[in-house]
Amino acid sequence: MSVLDKIYEKAKLNPQKVAFPEAANEKMMQAAFEAGKEGYIIPLLVGKAEDLRALVKERGYEESVFTFVDIEDEETTAKIIEAYVARPDTLLKEKALRRRMADPLYYAMAMQKAGEADVTFAGIDNTTGDVLLAGQMMIGLKPGISTISSIGLADIPGFEGSEESLLAVGDSAVCTNPNAEQLADIAISACETVQSLLGWEPRCAMVSYSTLGSGQGELIDKVTEAVRIAKEKRPDLNIDGEFQLDAAISPAVAQKKVKRESPVAGKANIVIWPDLNVGNVGVKLIQQFGHADVYGPMLQGFNSVVCDCSRGAPVSEIKGNVIISAVRAAGMKKV
Repeated sequence: MSVLDKIYEKAKLNPQKVAFPEAANEKMMQAAFEAGKEGYIIPLLVGKAEDLRALVKERGYEESVFTFVDIEDEETTAKIIEAYVARPDTLLKEKALRRRMADPLYYAMAMQKAGEADVTFAGIDNTTGDVLLAGQMMIGLKPGISTISSIGLADIPGFEGSEESLLAVGDSAVCTNPNAEQLADIAISACETVQSLLGWEPRCAMVSYSTLGSGQGELIDKVTEAVRIAKEKRPDLNIDGEFQLDAAISPAVAQKKVKRESPVAGKANIVIWPDLNVGNVGVKLIQQFGHADVYGPMLQGFNSVVCDCSRGAPVSEIKGNVIISAVRAAGMKKV
């Protein structure tokens, strides 16, 4: 059974409410329908309900699979606004919130913050920047986290790691050149993501071209400082480094290179790249030469799950990421 099959099984046990503010988009609607029809999620189509119902009928989908959220329904809108502004951790007041909620993206996130949805899923009609900005404004960042980042889950044929063929890697999509503080945030968020999605005990390695001082320079200094900050912020998490990649994931190499006790060296299940150059190249190498399936990127750092998908993604990929997002949301409630 593949990792995605296992995640799909989890989703069916506890379907979450996923809000789709780009519901009119044909690919998004199809993914929402398939995931809802098969019992993985409860799809909420956010927009002008009359128009959305017409599209559902035109495209031949079963209307009963969907819940329609009409952004022009005053009673529903007032209920969401009341719940949103009552929360102590929200910034927008009623008048400003009402203006924002004319946009389905902001309406969906207001619903999520108010407890009417568990996930907001977008990214085809809105840019990544749009989704990130709305998420920061409406959902907010987790306490102690100041950086939005991403993580991917690689299923690498032939890799025999501490989680069999699986390895979580990040950030490969969002933070271009994180400083030490941001890198620490990425590591902490990655640990929380794998806990909520997979139930792993995280072992997070921060990698560079040096293992525990074997090299010198400012590129290494950033990683070692990030390790220090991450450990100081979250001493309960197993975050260690700096390690070269092989010392992070290979017990035999770690035995030679790491001359101190480490809960991570040689058995990391999370690898944190030092910057986006390394992250992007690293993921492409895993995919091209390791023939890996890489699921994601999954946004992390928000108070609850916000998803941005690729504009060019096929329906199958969108559906998979929707279901992954739902399982993350259910897991975050437990954590």
